Amino acid sequence: MSNEGKEPAGVLERKARKSFFQNLHVYVLLVGVLVLLTALTHIIPAGEFETYEDPVTERTLIVPGSYHPVDPSPVGFFQMVMSIQQGMIDAADIIFFIFFAYGFVNVLVESGTLFGAVGALLRHFKGVGTLIIPSFMFLFGVLGSTVGIFEEVYGLIPAFMGIFLALGYDGLVGGAVVVVGVATGFAAATLNPFTIGVAQKIAELPFGSGWQFRIVVFLAFQLLAIFYVMRYAARVKSNPELSVVKGVHFPMGEGVNEALIRDHPFTGRHQLSALCLVLTVLFVIVGTTQWGWYLDELAALFIVMMVVVGLINGYSLNRIAELFVEAVGRVALGALVVGVARSLTLVMTEGKIIHTVIYWASGVVADLSHSLAAVGMLVVQNLLNFFIPSGSGQAAASMPIMVPLADTLEIKRQVAVLAFQFGDGFSNMIWPTAVATECGLMGIPIQRWYRFMVPLFLLMFVLQVIFILVAVAINLGPM
Repeated sequence: MSNEGKEPAGVLERKARKSFFQNLHVYVLLVGVLVLLTALTHIIPAGEFETYEDPVTERTLIVPGSYHPVDPSPVGFFQMVMSIQQGMIDAADIIFFIFFAYGFVNVLVESGTLFGAVGALLRHFKGVGTLIIPSFMFLFGVLGSTVGIFEEVYGLIPAFMGIFLALGYDGLVGGAVVVVGVATGFAAATLNPFTIGVAQKIAELPFGSGWQFRIVVFLAFQLLAIFYVMRYAARVKSNPELSVVKGVHFPMGEGVNEALIRDHPFTGRHQLSALCLVLTVLFVIVGTTQWGWYLDELAALFIVMMVVVGLINGYSLNRIAELFVEAVGRVALGALVVGVARSLTLVMTEGKIIHTVIYWASGVVADLSHSLAAVGMLVVQNLLNFFIPSGSGQAAASMPIMVPLADTLEIKRQVAVLAFQFGDGFSNMIWPTAVATECGLMGIPIQRWYRFMVPLFLLMFVLQVIFILVAVAINLGPM
């Protein structure tokens, strides 16, 4: 029998493995990680640092050199399963925030407002789609870099996905404009009070010191991120077969294309509704930067605007409620991913292995040479972000150790702050403890996100190492 046209068994086996991973349900993937972490609580010794409440930073800080073993606290099978329920409860604010954000956007889409506004832009401004990408990525980056906005803009993700789907791109482009834009700015921060502010207080450095160097860092990373997203967007628009989310259903762009959108009517009701969208964005920015708003206030804003836009378009309250329920049904799978991801942190905390990982990692860095130790700090901070996804929380846990370690190795404290800010921020786009939320909002399988994000993350990591070595070479200190 001829073997012509048949592929070798090894090739078929590799394709089968690849297909299995690509088709793996996100819940199965995250539960697999949960099982692994549960097993690690039986292997990694439990340990803790002594802690104290610092009146300056208003954070719970650890005492350097105080690490000590504690009684083992391995997580059992039933306890592991319960952590999923506990994770859902712990992440309830984010989950319901997602529901209300999508409810608002669903009313905008159903009424024709979103596509009508995009059509009006296309008719009046040629090439608007190309300009939207760098403009909004830079805007989100500046907000993340200066005032520390991150999760607060997540509610805008579905709107941007709908816009870019209407412009002929895939849903990932719209999601990346928001997520990659704000995450890059947050990581390459200039004055972020939640990361640089807390870290510099702990390191006893003037707040904002080193800002001149950080402006260069911010511009370099933001330009890299914008170039990468624009390059991907151009490829997808010219050949949709190249989309990494090919076959993924995005309800906010259902049945639309650029030609259809270009001729879409933009009535008086649509214009009033679009004004509500603009006001919502302004309230998000002002509320989070000036009024101390967070998820509860932002969720309330989306609820109000959902009802207002519905009434403007002549919908009854019953119809608005129906549209909200439809939105919840569409996004439930992704929103609940956030709860499953939160269970990972709960298991590590219950097993008391997080401080042990910090202790071991700092010991490895202490044995390295001068420049390698600085890069080692960067690697350690990237790893710690898996265990402590909170930026200010990671600063409070790691900086009390990294600062005296930097002094011992004769590395400037400003370099230790830079390593922390890089490690904490950029890995938010790669570790499942953070990515699960982003993918849940976008409705994108986590494996597809990794296909898009891993090359960019590797480029960013190389750039991080370069800037760390430059900072060591110029003896970066307070400026």
